Amino acid sequence: MPKLMHKRHDASDIFIHWFNAACWLLLLLTGVGLIQNPAIDPFGSGYPAALRSLVGGGTNLLVIHEAIGVLWILGFVFYLAVNFKGARFFLAEVFTVSPGRDLPWMFKKMVLMTLGPKALKTMGQDPNLPEQGYYNMGQKAFAQASIVGGVIIAVTGVVMLLSDRTFGAESTVMIGWAVALHFIAVGVVFAGLLVHIYMAAISPEERPGFRSMFTGVVPDDYAKHHHRLWWDKVRTGGK
Repeated sequence: MPKLMHKRHDASDIFIHWFNAACWLLLLLTGVGLIQNPAIDPFGSGYPAALRSLVGGGTNLLVIHEAIGVLWILGFVFYLAVNFKGARFFLAEVFTVSPGRDLPWMFKKMVLMTLGPKALKTMGQDPNLPEQGYYNMGQKAFAQASIVGGVIIAVTGVVMLLSDRTFGAESTVMIGWAVALHFIAVGVVFAGLLVHIYMAAISPEERPGFRSMFTGVVPDDYAKHHHRLWWDKVRTGGK
């Protein structure tokens, strides 16, 4: 008998997820290549020089980085035009937090991942995680950081793009802040991205969720165990 599956993502959701991932990878690789300070160069001083040589110099690398950034922004504009309802649903879900349910989930999940269930029992805590909705609190936290960080990256990126073309010397302070916030936001989102990649693609229990980013559907048992509140709605005819 075929396994019961539930629809999780539309085609536009899958597209924007992988489009965002591809742009992030290219922006990170080209952005690191633009760094000329060995003290903060994560790949070593040889990487920027090699990448600049590959594309014909730092000026060309900057143009490539900016072009990818503009394409990234336009991709999200296209997604909003195609599936604004889905984007609104996503934002409503990830920014809706239940302190009594989501915060204990986050605490217990971190303890389970680091110390195991015995540690929770020692604390007098039930090792079972609180029921979650369409997204669990870990996914919400990463999404929140990504959305806020992504907006900051996009806005500061546009400021830096226009700095040599539109702004004058009086905008030096604003441009300086844009550069600083750009680097900080990239660092924060990248840190969350590492955890997201592990939880989504490497952690065995989350494999069905990862596969849903290709197929758009998840098995019934996975939905019931990981997203019980959403599963209840689906089973009772809700969306």
